[in-house]
Amino acid sequence: MKSICADLVLQRLAPDAGAALNRQLYECLRNAILDGSLTPSSALPSSRDLAREISLSRNTVLHAYEQLRAEGYVHSQVGSGTFVAETAPEAHLAVGQARNTSAPPKPHEAVHLARRARALVDDASAAPRQWGAFMPGVPDVTQFPHRLFGRILGRLWREPTPELLTYSHGGGHADLRTAIADHLRVARAVRCDADQVLITEGVHQAIDLTLRMLADPRDTVWVEEPGYWGFHKVLNMGAWRVRPLRVDVDSDGPRAGWPRGSAAPRLIFVTPSHQYPLGSVMSLARRRELIGLARESGCWIVEDDYDSEFRFAGRPIPSMQGLEDDSPVIYIGTFSKTLFPGLRVGYMVLPRSLAKHFRTAHADLYREGHAITQVALAELIAQGHYAAHIRRMRMLYGRRRAALAGLIQEHLGPDYLHSSASNAGLHLVMRLPEGSNDVAIARAAEARGVLSRPLSRYYRFGDSRPGLLLGYACVEETRIESAFHALLGSKTSATE
Repeated sequence: MKSICADLVLQRLAPDAGAALNRQLYECLRNAILDGSLTPSSALPSSRDLAREISLSRNTVLHAYEQLRAEGYVHSQVGSGTFVAETAPEAHLAVGQARNTSAPPKPHEAVHLARRARALVDDASAAPRQWGAFMPGVPDVTQFPHRLFGRILGRLWREPTPELLTYSHGGGHADLRTAIADHLRVARAVRCDADQVLITEGVHQAIDLTLRMLADPRDTVWVEEPGYWGFHKVLNMGAWRVRPLRVDVDSDGPRAGWPRGSAAPRLIFVTPSHQYPLGSVMSLARRRELIGLARESGCWIVEDDYDSEFRFAGRPIPSMQGLEDDSPVIYIGTFSKTLFPGLRVGYMVLPRSLAKHFRTAHADLYREGHAITQVALAELIAQGHYAAHIRRMRMLYGRRRAALAGLIQEHLGPDYLHSSASNAGLHLVMRLPEGSNDVAIARAAEARGVLSRPLSRYYRFGDSRPGLLLGYACVEETRIESAFHALLGSKTSATE
C-alpha cells in the first residue's frame, strides 16, 4: 500500500516536463507542505521506501530531501526519520505581509469586475441589518407559527420519498401550486389554475426569469418612478432600455401611455394594489387602460402583488390579472411578507401561452429543489393556517401603523405623511421638507440604532423627493415611541 506522500507525488509529478526529476520531486513535496496536504510534524517515508513507491532512484529522492532540509521545510532525527517542519518558511513571510495591510494592491492583483457588476457592488441596496425599528419590508417573524410548521416538516423528514430529495421539475411541487392557485382565486381574485403557477426563490428570481424569457437586449422596459430597487438592480445587469412610469403624477398611480415619445415597451413592471414605495392604489380606469395598451402593443405587464394581503381599511383591492380573461399580465407574489423572508419562496401566475415555456426554462436555468419545504407550505395553506396567520398579522400591523402615523402627526404634523399613501402594507413614507438630505438622516438614525430607507434612493431618473420609508411591522408597539424619538433626534442632528 502506497503512502500518502507517494500518492501526492504520483498525482503531481510530470516526468516529461523537462526539469530534472530531483527538482520536480522537490517542488511536488514543497507545494504539498505549503498547501497543507502534508501537515506539520507529519513523517515522510524513508528515501528508500519513497523511491520504490514512485519508481525513481533513491539518489533522486535523497537530493530532493536534502534541498527541503536545507530550506527548512523538513527536519531529520537520527533513528526516527524525516518530518515536515512545524512552520514552513513562507509562513513567516505571509505573517509579515499581513501586518502591512495598508499597502495598496499592485495593479495585477486588483479584482476585475464587469462594469455592471462594479456598479451593482458600489451602489448596493440590500442592508446588512434586516431586523428592528423601522426596517421597511420586513414582517414580524417572531409571530410565524414555527412550532406548527416544524411539526409538519419533522413528519415529512422522518420518511421522505426520493422525489422530495432529488431535483424537481415542473415549476414547483404540485401540492403547493394547487394550494397557491386556490388561495389566490379567493383572496386576490386571480384567474388561474395550478398549471399556470410557477414556484420561484423569491421575487427577484421571477423578475430575472421574465426578463430573460421575454425581453431581448435593447428592448424597452417601463418601470415605476419611484419604484422598487429590486427591479432596478436586476435591470441594471442587462442591456434593456428602461423608461419611467411616473407614479407621483397623481394618486391613481402611473398613467398608461407614459413615457411619451418612447418606443412601445416589451414589459411594464407595476405594483398596482399598493405602489412601492409611495403606497398609492392604481384606479380601475388606469388598470384597464394599461391592459388595453399591453394588448394593443403586444407587450406584457408584470404585476408585483408583494404585500397586498395587508389592507387595514376598506375592501381588499383585487388583482389586475383577474380583471379580464386571458389578460396579458404576469402576476408575481411572495411569502416573504406574509410568513418570513428567509423562507425564499415566491410564485408567478403565468398566462397559459407562457406557462410551459417558463417552466422548462426555470428548470434548466435555476434547477428546482426545496420540495419538502414546498410540501410543508402546501399543508400550511390547505389546512387554513396560512389564512388564519394573515388575519392575525393584519390586525397587529394595523395597530402598529396607526401608532406610528399618530406619532408623526403629533410631533411633525400631517404634512409629513405622504398624501397618496393607502392604509395598507408594511411601511409608510414620512415626507421631509424639500432640500432635506434623507440619506444623511437615515445614516444618523442608524447610528442611533434606528433603521430606515431614504426615499430619494428609489428614484432612478432624477427629480427625487426626500423622505424616509419607515417599516412598522417588525417593531413591537411598546418600542415604537422610543424608536421614533430616536429618529427625531437623528433628523435634528443631520440637519444642524
